[in-house]
Amino acid sequence: MFEASLTVLVLLFLAALIAGFIDSIAGGGGLITIPAMLIAGVPPLQALGTNKFQGIFGVASATISYARGGRVDPRTQWPMALMAFAGGALGAGVATIMPGDALRIVLPFLLASIGLYFAFKSGLDDSDRHQRMSRLMFTAAIVPAIGFYDGLFGPGTGSFYMLGFVTLGGFGLLKATAHTKLLNLSANTGAFVIFLLGGVILWKVGIAMGLGQFLGAQAGSRLAMRNGARIIRPLLAVSSLAMAIKVFFDPANPVYMWLMG
Repeated sequence: MFEASLTVLVLLFLAALIAGFIDSIAGGGGLITIPAMLIAGVPPLQALGTNKFQGIFGVASATISYARGGRVDPRTQWPMALMAFAGGALGAGVATIMPGDALRIVLPFLLASIGLYFAFKSGLDDSDRHQRMSRLMFTAAIVPAIGFYDGLFGPGTGSFYMLGFVTLGGFGLLKATAHTKLLNLSANTGAFVIFLLGGVILWKVGIAMGLGQFLGAQAGSRLAMRNGARIIRPLLAVSSLAMAIKVFFDPANPVYMWLMG
């Protein structure tokens, strides 16, 4: 059983603080927290489960902040939240029995495409635009699919929700960011329940990092509400591209192993 010293807990708290700040604006906090836990010596499955637990604090904090700022009304999002929860739980269940090799192959290219889209697509700002998919269809098909991915694998979930809200829902960037957080929270919670039943949560580590996530997300969401697309767009592009690089060069990625082998 992994036991964290006070020094390790402080360092993980700081990593989560930074992750919460970034995640509340553009997503991608797991790019920081999971490697931090692995470097600290946390076993991979426990790192994945604990990441879902501590991540709940960050997305809950961001959700509260955006709701208080009038950027989203969680009461109108509950059908989407339920579908995200179900998708996250199902994905986490599948993750315990199925390797994610196929996702590791495809994911870097998807994330890179999202990053380039937000970097170079003209006209992306905080203004709403044409809606290409009905709210009902988006709730029934897109939300649970991304939630399933979140539970199964995880990196870039916020980027996928953002892409969906912007391209299909017609949301402006700040509105999309605000609406993404409750769905992240729901999917994380669904996955957390499954990992909790599997007994892979490190509570001391999770609580220390959760506090960092909460504080970082408060600061990040307030900055996003002040600056809107001016900060969301570049940070989202950088976050997506960084995740693409991280996943591609993961030693567990079959393509990377083939290239190096």
